[in-house]
Amino acid sequence: MHPFTVLFLAALLLATALRLYLAHRHVRHVCAHREHVPAPFADAIPLSAHRKAADYTVVKTRFGMLGTLLDAGVLLALTLGGGLDLAHRAVAATVAPGVMQGVALIALVAVVLSAIELPLSLYRTFRIEERFGFNKMTLKLFMLDLAKGALVAALLGLPLVALILWLMQTTGGRWWLYAWAAWSGFNLLVLAIYPTFIAPLFNRFAPMQDGALRARIERLLARCGFRAQGLFVMDGSRRSSHGNAYFTGFGRSKRIVFYDTLLERLEPAEIEAVLAHELGHFKHKHVLKRIIWMFAASLGLFWLLGNLMSHDWFYRALGVQSPSTAMALLLFFLVLPVFTFLLQPVLGFYSRRHEFEADRYAAQNASAAELKRALIKLYKDNASTLTPDPLHSVFYDSHPPAAARIARMEAAAAT
Repeated sequence: MHPFTVLFLAALLLATALRLYLAHRHVRHVCAHREHVPAPFADAIPLSAHRKAADYTVVKTRFGMLGTLLDAGVLLALTLGGGLDLAHRAVAATVAPGVMQGVALIALVAVVLSAIELPLSLYRTFRIEERFGFNKMTLKLFMLDLAKGALVAALLGLPLVALILWLMQTTGGRWWLYAWAAWSGFNLLVLAIYPTFIAPLFNRFAPMQDGALRARIERLLARCGFRAQGLFVMDGSRRSSHGNAYFTGFGRSKRIVFYDTLLERLEPAEIEAVLAHELGHFKHKHVLKRIIWMFAASLGLFWLLGNLMSHDWFYRALGVQSPSTAMALLLFFLVLPVFTFLLQPVLGFYSRRHEFEADRYAAQNASAAELKRALIKLYKDNASTLTPDPLHSVFYDSHPPAAARIARMEAAAAT
């Protein structure tokens, strides 16, 4: 057995075992605290809501454990099990060698992976989300979203794949630099066109009609020196009762979007505080920093792929007998998460630090008390657990635990 095969199997075993261990810890910790609402929330969240959040978390986490095992099995089947070679033979029998054969191979594997994921997605939506009262989606709407998503992915993704494969085959040893530039440009293009061309394919966006709330938000934007193309309300209630608000786009295409479910649940002062938190991300340039880090990391990954794909052992050690540029792309991005899982706490640390910074900005430009009330309502309405396992949170949570966020706000208000 090739040493890299051993390394791959060891990394896969470690990542899978660690994921299952973290999930087990999370379930055990949440169940242990199911009967007691944490003190900071005792006056605002009833025990029944706390139990619901615990049960929802446990069900999702246990189902995620099944997904973890399935992911590991599928990866082994595609690599050492010969699945990628089988896909290559199927494509080679119908498509002539060249860029289009590579595109067809990647498209076929993507379709297979999507087909494997489909039953899990259906179960999450129509069993788990339905059971806890969150799902508002019909099967017809689910399938329509699936078809639209596949069409958008094909229209945008396949030309990008074709371009990268062409660059890999025609630009010599520095192809990875040109491919990285193409990938980066593509991501910037998607960020620019998403608000006006892609998002409306899935949801309806209407200008905010509440004059008093709109005026309040515009005053906040003026205080913070923020310009947006508009304030929009999205019909999130068509699919789920979860609430949210977000920014989308960049430059002149920036939009502020509120879920209709969020506006129904929060008071105007609370909405203002939530928006001030989101403005904090932009004021601290968190979005720009993440884009820069993403581009820097992707440059390193393209360089690494450029070095690996020239070695025959890279393919053989992963069970592939038919090397090609397309196969190199597939292998690299299928196997990469196995080796990078241990880096998640580092990424999570920076994300949670950004959330604390955005909370502090919101407290300075709106109201810490209103943000606290809004967060408690959102945790309650979204059935988010108030008692996550600390180690699980370190690996998976992009936001700090609710108790930590509120403790920080209260400490800042006291100084």
